[in-house]
Amino acid sequence: MTDVLTQPRPIRLKGRSFLALALTPELPFEDWLVRLDDLAARSAGFFLRRPVVLDVDGLDIDRSELHMLVEALRARNVRVMGIEGARSSLLGPDLPPAMTDGRPAGDIEAPESEPAEAAGPVTPVPAVPAMPAPVGVTPSLVVTRPVRSGQSIFFPEGDVTIVGSVASGAEVVAGGSIHVYGPLRGRAMAGSTGNASARIFCRKLEAELIAVDGFYKTADDMEPELRGKPVQIWLEGETIKAATLG
Repeated sequence: MTDVLTQPRPIRLKGRSFLALALTPELPFEDWLVRLDDLAARSAGFFLRRPVVLDVDGLDIDRSELHMLVEALRARNVRVMGIEGARSSLLGPDLPPAMTDGRPAGDIEAPESEPAEAAGPVTPVPAVPAMPAPVGVTPSLVVTRPVRSGQSIFFPEGDVTIVGSVASGAEVVAGGSIHVYGPLRGRAMAGSTGNASARIFCRKLEAELIAVDGFYKTADDMEPELRGKPVQIWLEGETIKAATLG
């Protein structure tokens, strides 16, 4: 009997990009962790299932301090998938690997819980169809359906317009401005690639978090008189400003 030798199938390697949260700690770490705990207390469960990159570029720390920080984050259920900006002498087999060439995409912060929409497990939602911008104009993305809980819209090239609502637990990240023609209950992060002139507009402000150019406010920090109103949000210096429309 003759054996037939077959060529084994090669392992398939695919390139794929994911939106990760980059944490940029500050010294002293003890004070920074207190602020992180305060954010987490107002935004329970935000870091669950989120890939996190720890950016320590420019920090004067040694290996033991970095190890302590990673362990402190792990104790808070923040799983660090990689470390950016660290000298090779700081890293080792007991720490996450080095990561390089990350593209800015804006910070993502944590929501409060909401009674009806936050109940039960979150089911992944397919991508929402979008209308591409015409050639030769500033890129923009138009989403023609509501953004549901658990869904993320990420468009670093320009503005995002949502023709509908943004549910609690959903997030919209734009390199430019964000326009929501309905209630904004989730998270909206405009100017995510360093555009401090970006703005957020919505028909009804009920957001868990708003951010412009990385500066943010959670629901607890927002002015009560603006809740449920049509609002525009912008950045002055390092301060988030908001005012009613009309």
